[in-house]
Amino acid sequence: MTSLFNRRSLGTALAAALALLAAPAAFAQTSSDKPLRVVVAVPPGGTSDIVARMLAEGLQKELNRTVVVDPKPGAGGALAVNDLMQAPHDGNTVLVAPNAMVSEIPHVVKLRFDMAKEIKPIAELARAGLVMVGHPSVPAKNLADVISYVKANPGKVSYASYSAGSMSHVMGLQLIKAAGIDMTHVGYKGSAPGLVDLVGGHVQLMFDGIPTSLPMIKAGKVVPYAVSLPQRSPLLPNVPTFKELGYPQLEAVAWIGLWLTPNVPAAAQARLREAALKVMARPAMRQHLNELGMDPGQARTPDEMAKSLGAEYERIGAVLKSINFKPE
Repeated sequence: MTSLFNRRSLGTALAAALALLAAPAAFAQTSSDKPLRVVVAVPPGGTSDIVARMLAEGLQKELNRTVVVDPKPGAGGALAVNDLMQAPHDGNTVLVAPNAMVSEIPHVVKLRFDMAKEIKPIAELARAGLVMVGHPSVPAKNLADVISYVKANPGKVSYASYSAGSMSHVMGLQLIKAAGIDMTHVGYKGSAPGLVDLVGGHVQLMFDGIPTSLPMIKAGKVVPYAVSLPQRSPLLPNVPTFKELGYPQLEAVAWIGLWLTPNVPAAAQARLREAALKVMARPAMRQHLNELGMDPGQARTPDEMAKSLGAEYERIGAVLKSINFKPE
């Protein structure tokens, strides 16, 4: 009996010792030997893709490991999220995607899973606001003039959004309600086609992301009236915020984040968050973001980001529900 107990104790001790010796090797394999794969929820060349490649280059040096960018566009980002869900949850696969993945997409596309439960934001990489722009033919120098013009032409003025059910759609609905005006919404599949029709005079107004509208603003092809940021954008210092102009309900921030599945080990989450924030805070990165029409992300905690996503989801849902909007 005693002999059996001693053999079992020795076997247990040896197993524990071997496990401890193997642990560093296992950690090294998941943290440095394997490539870090960055899945992107948009096509190559999109803003999130550009930010992902900036991040990947920095992480490769910061973590001293191979980093591969893998675009998985389609289905409103669901393909990229599904890829992340199917990959081992060890921190070797991450997702770069906009906050719209959780706050907007579930209202627009019928999904087979709950975005907010399947992915978790661990770092905010970059942010930008939306800007209300108009065709130069609109006789308006400011937002008050736009509202007066729309009131004088009820039902004859149209505004574009980069997607039905998106924040750019919702902001128009909020302005319609707050200002008591009548405008027609025209939804597009992306900013580019909406801007083309705006510049061509087929629609008079548009709510668009600052990064995509900025080149058109600088070229004088569209006129900016207000931005959705809490403060004026350094890129458009002469353009007031909606809040300044008496429309605080139109305050909104779009941001691109680094996401993981929630069950990735806490140590891996913390390491990736720390490295990503460090990379994106470098002066060269900040300058590149400004050239893209974006600001560096804020160092909010994952819990703070998750809370803001929940609030945005509810806000957008309430507005869309008021017009009986249904997902595709």
